[in-house]
Amino acid sequence: MTLSRLRRNFALLALLSPLAALEAQVSRYVRFAEGERVSYGILEGGGIHELDGNPFDAGGRRTGRVFARASVRLLAPVQPGKVIAVGLNYKSHLGDREPSPYPGLFLKLPTSIVGPGADIVMPADAANLHFEGELVVVIGRRARNVPPERAAEHVFGITAGNDVSERDWQRDDLQWFRAKASDTFGPLDPAVVTGLDFDDLLLQTRLNGEVVQSQRTSDLLFDVRSIVSYVSRYVTLEPGDVIYTGTPGSTRAMKPGDVVEVEVEGVGILRNRVTRVGGS
Repeated sequence: MTLSRLRRNFALLALLSPLAALEAQVSRYVRFAEGERVSYGILEGGGIHELDGNPFDAGGRRTGRVFARASVRLLAPVQPGKVIAVGLNYKSHLGDREPSPYPGLFLKLPTSIVGPGADIVMPADAANLHFEGELVVVIGRRARNVPPERAAEHVFGITAGNDVSERDWQRDDLQWFRAKASDTFGPLDPAVVTGLDFDDLLLQTRLNGEVVQSQRTSDLLFDVRSIVSYVSRYVTLEPGDVIYTGTPGSTRAMKPGDVVEVEVEGVGILRNRVTRVGGS
């Protein structure tokens, strides 16, 4: 090999090494079922390395057991105690409304959470069910009155979510209990990913393969740090709690048989099918 070629190779390695180091810092945590047994694991190289516990607060050590991804069923990656969501957090979703001076919060219920591949089930009297693709934050350390500059220390990782919303109920009910918190109205991606720059990721939603939402998280009106800090003023965030950070652009009604996909850059694709109670 000539000296000039060696120099070129060393120059290429110098360029690639930061990228390789960044990729090495990214981890994907999943929750999976093997028959009736449910475990947490780390997804690496097509295999799932089982952990001995919940990674969000206990850390979770490898047991030495490795499962082929195809041999298990991936579940929602976390069982949150609290499911908090932010509304109207992209300018593109505001319409004619003025931005709020603080994050507009509402609650979903832990029983709304479902995982990848699970059906979004329309209640029998639902008529106007919309998708809302979102970046979702998973808390890793207890947070109470946390300043924005320390908020990232309390974030374990991120995932993709769909804040399914029944618009007629959202408009007409006293509160958004039915509209936002009905069973299956909170799908989550199979992996919680650590090591990504959550401040600038592409978020896309597809309905039956058509891109219907596309925006970067850098366009959030209130970024992840601001949201975590604000929420922690009023409620104590615990490991495993999740925060839906808001949806961009416009949404539209879904019908039984539709397939909705939410993709967050570097995280993965959350895919769910819409069905109706008692039918398909």
